[in-house]
Amino acid sequence: MRRFSISSLLTEALNAHQGWGRQWRNPAPKVAYDAIIIGGGGHGLGAAYYLAKEHGLTNIAVLEKGWIGGGNAGRNTTIIRSNYLYDESAALFEHAVKLWEGLSQDLNYNVMFSQRGVLMLAHNLHDVQSFKRHVYSNRLNGIDNEWMTPEEAKDFCPPLNISPDIRYPVLGAALQRRGGTARHDAVVWGYARGADALGVDIIQNCEVTAITRGPDGAVTGVETSRGSIKTKKIGVSVAGHTSMVMGMAGVRMPLESFPLQALVSEPVKPCFPCVLMSNAVHAYISQSDKGELVIGAGTDQYVSYSQQGGLHITTHTLDAICELFPQFNRMKMLRSWGGIVDVTPDRSPIIGKTPVKGLYVNCGWGTGGFKATPGSAHVFAHTIARDEPHPINAPFTLDRFRTGRLIDEAAAAAVAH
Repeated sequence: MRRFSISSLLTEALNAHQGWGRQWRNPAPKVAYDAIIIGGGGHGLGAAYYLAKEHGLTNIAVLEKGWIGGGNAGRNTTIIRSNYLYDESAALFEHAVKLWEGLSQDLNYNVMFSQRGVLMLAHNLHDVQSFKRHVYSNRLNGIDNEWMTPEEAKDFCPPLNISPDIRYPVLGAALQRRGGTARHDAVVWGYARGADALGVDIIQNCEVTAITRGPDGAVTGVETSRGSIKTKKIGVSVAGHTSMVMGMAGVRMPLESFPLQALVSEPVKPCFPCVLMSNAVHAYISQSDKGELVIGAGTDQYVSYSQQGGLHITTHTLDAICELFPQFNRMKMLRSWGGIVDVTPDRSPIIGKTPVKGLYVNCGWGTGGFKATPGSAHVFAHTIARDEPHPINAPFTLDRFRTGRLIDEAAAAAVAH
């Protein structure tokens, strides 16, 4: 892998950028691997990268049924934060934020991580009490979060309408200054490039059609659209399609899959300085580096594997955005899209071993998957390599739905749940 640097960029600038090679190989599948990761999104590619980098497993394949970045990785609004309520969640998402802060240097690839701050609005007494509770909990865990008055929130985000006469008046806000955004496709490309350089095979257009098991019940490999592949370890990281893939191994998952919609406006000059989220009105907004206003809504109200949601969801969200930011009333919407999110009963992820020997799963992120990408991938790789959980993901077992040790993050998950 050719490293990016000032000298390499200057050299290629003088060469009309004709000397750059492919960022990762396009190999044919081998007959067997030490481990296989199903799912070529950020979590799957990241797990392969850390398996190779930190655990020395280089005979690995990442199987992606489409193309790299074509799933949920390219269908989100790129928000990053760690202001979750419970100790277990806070540890996991803070682990991710700390990895985000050095990820571009680690991968030698600019993921465009921007710590512009995440502002969460309170519109009623319940919001105020809930967010203040989050602030206090976060501070006890050493995570930055602060309470703001409406006037302080407007100083931080000047476009915000804090008039008391609007339908959802702003009573205050919680701010995590270390939160922000990153470039979603740059993240998957960076992990793909880094994993490939360490010897990982990234195999696109390779759909898994079956998971094979031996007489003892342990996994023995997979059947794919490109042939059979043997392995003794399989990590499943396929977001909204987790139930379908795990069903191939006879494992039922406590998941529901919902469409989640987002949209962007026409590009304008920089006018929005942060990420802003509103739980009560189911809306969140930021501005991309291209100048588009990136707007997200809550999940649709029905389960589906469709990537197209109901129009009323986005129109409700835009009504709220225009009320909070009247100056955006005349903005034109450029495009919209949908992704498929997998939601657990307690709105927290599942990262760990399964009842099937050699089968591991990383799922249930709801709308919080992107923000957790490096942290989730890091602990998932540890779990696969050592056949035991990392201390950070130890509470996020599949077994918790049997024991009742749930991690109910419905409030911290905000707009989605």
